[in-house]
Amino acid sequence: MLIREIFSEDHHAFRDVARKFFEREVAPQHGEWEKAGVAPRSVWQKAGAAGLLCTTIPEEYGGSGADRLFPAILIEEQARLGLSGPGFSTHSDIVAPYILNYGTEAQKREWLPAMARGDAIGAIVLTEPGGGSDLRSIRTNAIRDGDSWVLNGQKTFITNGQCADLLVVAAKSSRDPAQKEITLWVVEASSPGVSRGQNFQKIGMKAQDTCELYFDNVRLTERNLLGKEDQGFPMLTCELAWERLQIAVGAVATSAAALQWTRDYTRERKAFGGLVSDFQNTRFRLAEIKAEIEIAQVFVDRCLVEAAAEKLDKTVAAMAKYWCTELMGRVVDECLQLHGGYGYMWEYPIARAFADARVHRIYGGSNEIMRELIARTL
Repeated sequence: MLIREIFSEDHHAFRDVARKFFEREVAPQHGEWEKAGVAPRSVWQKAGAAGLLCTTIPEEYGGSGADRLFPAILIEEQARLGLSGPGFSTHSDIVAPYILNYGTEAQKREWLPAMARGDAIGAIVLTEPGGGSDLRSIRTNAIRDGDSWVLNGQKTFITNGQCADLLVVAAKSSRDPAQKEITLWVVEASSPGVSRGQNFQKIGMKAQDTCELYFDNVRLTERNLLGKEDQGFPMLTCELAWERLQIAVGAVATSAAALQWTRDYTRERKAFGGLVSDFQNTRFRLAEIKAEIEIAQVFVDRCLVEAAAEKLDKTVAAMAKYWCTELMGRVVDECLQLHGGYGYMWEYPIARAFADARVHRIYGGSNEIMRELIARTL
């Protein structure tokens, strides 16, 4: 078994807290949240009270001031139990860092403490119906009108979209289709002109709410501007590497969980007078999967060390996201196969993992985009 030396005693203690929280506060209700398509606000507030939200945000803004290994532990423990929601990592480790790294002092003090408590839920609002991974083609715009701006547009596939209070929105400063630069805004979901579409009925990630958002003449001021106008792309470029590594972390953890579920199942399931685990095909395939997971874990752990030191290369992050999500797709498929017909039943975690895994090759930038980013360095 691989010894993961990147974690300290503090990390191990935090993992114990996170594991108990997910086992006690999330897993028993997860099935109901899958049916509802959203987790209740109360679990966010419980997570905030337990110190599990916005862990890397400095203490002066309500966080724990921890390194990036702490949120990685949260992702791993959530994946270990096959829990698709709530969308804690999007809130804590994508939305909050944008405000921390690019917001004014007033913005940080106004919004980050509420996010750390779970009183204000965050969402990143980039994708549009006709855009996908191509952010330069977005049509949402925020046009200056005197001392303010007016935001109009439509966004889709927004994680935490149904329950979010704070939206980091990408928009252009012109209606001209030739305009390529974008600006980031922090928009309160309660603002006049902001509305939500129905919660999407997805094939997986069912306990994590996802919907469309609409902006109809939403009035914005300097208070909402994140960073500088037309400077959104450099900000996104800096933050996307960490977002993609988070996806890789979850992919490896899910793969490891799938292996554990399958090992346990095959040691109990009998066929042709013996245990499924005794068949050479089963043992060899699980051995291959275990080796692949261990190799991926070494790579991801190296990336985590670099991320904690603020040295993570964006191309390396693209490699991690691409490789680990492709691995997860293969692993959950083959583990489901070893479950036989029961692997197709939703009550088994491998079935839910199979459905949940597919989107990881799409969001955070599709794996086709990851290949293109890697190819540019050749």
